[in-house]
Amino acid sequence: MSEEELEQEFVEITDEDGNATKCAIYDVIDFEERTYALLAPVDEENEEDAELIVMEYVEEGEEGYFQSIDDEERFNKVCDYIQSLAEEDEEEEE
Repeated sequence: MSEEELEQEFVEITDEDGNATKCAIYDVIDFEERTYALLAPVDEENEEDAELIVMEYVEEGEEGYFQSIDDEERFNKVCDYIQSLAEEDEEEEE
């Protein structure tokens, strides 16, 4: 699946309690030789307040899937990187 295809799709993710959430793929980011997706829940009543979900995108052969980032240190590094990208975008807009 190409990055362009990822950006145009909706996905359904399931939390550890079995609750499914439909999400739009907000952005796809490559960081440290891995691919991460920012997912925006679309079923939220208060979409303005909805937080983005960060998940790793993994490809195995022809198949691809999203998985949570279980390593807290790696998760924090990815979030810091995403934040730095957002800050760069804000600076460019000024």
